[in-house]
Amino acid sequence: MKIEVWSDYVCPFCYIGKRRLEEALEQFPQADQVEVEFKSFELDPNAPTNDSRTIYEALATKYGMPLEQAKGTTAQVAAQAREVGLDYDFENMVVTGTLDSHRLTHYAKTVGKEKELSEALLQAYFVDAKHIGNHDVLLEIATNVGLDGDAVRDVLTTDMYTEEVRAEEKRASDLGITGVPFFVFDNKYGVSGAQPTEAFTQVLEKVWSENNPTIQVLSNGATCTDDNCDI
Repeated sequence: MKIEVWSDYVCPFCYIGKRRLEEALEQFPQADQVEVEFKSFELDPNAPTNDSRTIYEALATKYGMPLEQAKGTTAQVAAQAREVGLDYDFENMVVTGTLDSHRLTHYAKTVGKEKELSEALLQAYFVDAKHIGNHDVLLEIATNVGLDGDAVRDVLTTDMYTEEVRAEEKRASDLGITGVPFFVFDNKYGVSGAQPTEAFTQVLEKVWSENNPTIQVLSNGATCTDDNCDI
């Protein structure tokens, strides 16, 4: 089974959704036969690398809400994050664009480190309140998960992997994805948002049962699956 996950590194529900999917997989007996692949999605492709606003100010502007309402909203999100063991630091979070983070993740994929880098970037942004648009910070994060420093610099100082990011974003658009996280199971079922762990478990079981129908051998030698029998 393959699960494709469209997400962004500055999307608070993406990290929560990632944890809930992981919880579901921990309980899923066939988890070793499930491949999870993260796809690029920028919530704001035009976001500047350096933004002096606080996260509260950015949210208030984006959604046209009072500053205090933005703070209340983030407090609710932080409470959800704590339920899955994540301690979000909205107070010190750095507003930034994520194109370079996504480009770097595509490089990491070529050397089998995309899962480690994706987790490190999400933790850096939401828990450690690091500036993940800053190249020095990205270099530190990448080398800490085992990526080659010179190769990372080459990616960050060029436009390498930009086309790959845009291609994944286009596919998201073609699929009708307008928000993240968005999970696609075997290119058949889509799950939108950071759904409860139980919801992911149900989809995992449904897709697995459809891909691996139960075989029953009858006494006369006939073989039956869930939807047909052969004599």
